[in-house]
Amino acid sequence: MGSLGVEIGRIVECDTSGRVLLDCGDSVPKLARVVADLTDEQLTAAVERGQEALIAYPNGDPDRPIVIGLLRPPDAPARQAAPLTATIDDETISLEAKKQIVLKCGKASITLTRAGKVLIRGAYVLTRSSGVNRVKGGSVQIN
Repeated sequence: MGSLGVEIGRIVECDTSGRVLLDCGDSVPKLARVVADLTDEQLTAAVERGQEALIAYPNGDPDRPIVIGLLRPPDAPARQAAPLTATIDDETISLEAKKQIVLKCGKASITLTRAGKVLIRGAYVLTRSSGVNRVKGGSVQIN
């Protein structure tokens, strides 16, 4: 382990609870936590490819490894943007993306995230309805 508490290892196994087994050159693989940005699919692919991972040790503790990222091989091709799926028919335009969709115009934007968040931003936001204009949620905060 380096003096900064960071090293390179390989993920040798992963489970559905977000934990992985790491090979860091020690005799026994270590159980580790993973940062939230890595999906189960990315971890499984890393195991299959034998991909290297960057591992941090909070406070230099070798018994608490955390995978903070996956390292791309030096000869790997440049990463391509995830494809956007668009479906258009006479009545509907449907856009689908893996992470988020953002619509922007000047100072206004609408963002849809895969976590289910809808973010509406603008210099002036108006909602108008000829029927009920309802705001529902687990909690509602105004101002």
